[in-house]
Amino acid sequence: MAEAKQAGIKKIAAAKTMRKLMADHFYELDRAMKEGHPKVAWCTSVGPAELLRALGFVVYFPENHGAMLGATRVATETIPAANAVGYSPDICSYLTSDVGAFLQGRTPLSDAYEGITSIPKPDVLVYNTNQCREVQDWFAWYGRHWSRPVLGIECYRGVGEVTDVHVAGIAGQFEALVEPLAEISGEKFDIDRLREAVRLSRECSDLWKEVLETATAKPSPLTFFDSTIHMAPAVVMRGTQTALDYYHELLPELKQRIADGVAAVEGERLRLYWEGMPIWGRLRDLATQFLELQTCVVASTYANSWIFTALDAADPFKSMARAYTELFIVRSDPAKERYIQEMIETFSMDGIIFHDAKTCPSNTNCRYGMAERIQERLGVPSITIAGDLNDLRCYSDEQARTQIEAFVEQLV
Repeated sequence: MAEAKQAGIKKIAAAKTMRKLMADHFYELDRAMKEGHPKVAWCTSVGPAELLRALGFVVYFPENHGAMLGATRVATETIPAANAVGYSPDICSYLTSDVGAFLQGRTPLSDAYEGITSIPKPDVLVYNTNQCREVQDWFAWYGRHWSRPVLGIECYRGVGEVTDVHVAGIAGQFEALVEPLAEISGEKFDIDRLREAVRLSRECSDLWKEVLETATAKPSPLTFFDSTIHMAPAVVMRGTQTALDYYHELLPELKQRIADGVAAVEGERLRLYWEGMPIWGRLRDLATQFLELQTCVVASTYANSWIFTALDAADPFKSMARAYTELFIVRSDPAKERYIQEMIETFSMDGIIFHDAKTCPSNTNCRYGMAERIQERLGVPSITIAGDLNDLRCYSDEQARTQIEAFVEQLV
């Protein structure tokens, strides 16, 4: 145990490149806002980014900003400001922390990037409710504030098998966005530009999948906590060559770790699966605890949410519709359980940690007996950690630490 403590969290060298890419991303958005060109589109993290890029928009992802508010723990101070104007403390804390920060005139971007004083003002806001309904209400607040158009995709929920009927319904909504978005961007729609953006997204998805699957190695070269950081290009730069270039740098580093026997967690004894949202304000604390316990959290449904194997440049609208409807969060419980079983087998899991995120019911899967069904069918034990993605008032450090220690002791 002492040896694991001494080893510490291993840094990934490619992170330096990623920090520069993220800086470039936010500076590009800031310039576009100040100069008025190209137009700025807000997009939900699993929204129609490819279509927006094909129409010449620069794309901003407020959920990424929400995660920054959580990771910097600023969210705890900004959520009450949104509560004060009528937004319930029970709804998405990405939404409340972001709206609250705006009301207070705050953003972690100002601390991270010199010269950036605010989030980028949008020319249009485009959502997809495949994650939750809150994104629609979130974007609507800013649409009203700035008198900007809010457009979106209304997704299916509780989907078992994704059928051609589902695909046709969503593809039609994608196609209906083209005309209003083209009018806002001032650029004519070009199907070849869309095909290229979809091609780049698919290649990014394939590379990100390969990155995550390096964790099938024993010992694993990375942890879930690493993936929450290195997923950023797959989220905010999807549909660009920049994202591909980054994963072409990261992947060989991880493969070299495997070849050299370098473990993300020294003396790896156990391998766990994280189900649900990250607890952004406690990522380092949790990573350190698992390191001390010589236990590697090797995979998660969250990080895998940006793997879109259905994307196909030959049929962009239908393939985007299928990819964004196959997303784990919109599926039925039987479909989710089959997916988790596959992950358990692929990554050789010893147990599962379910995060019951107070303000994120859509991405919490332990409230209707799933954990018990999985244990009964597969014999894989689990624990449930009560917390939240951003609101640390919902999380007890001592309770979680004790739960995790007891669970690991049970598994060893």
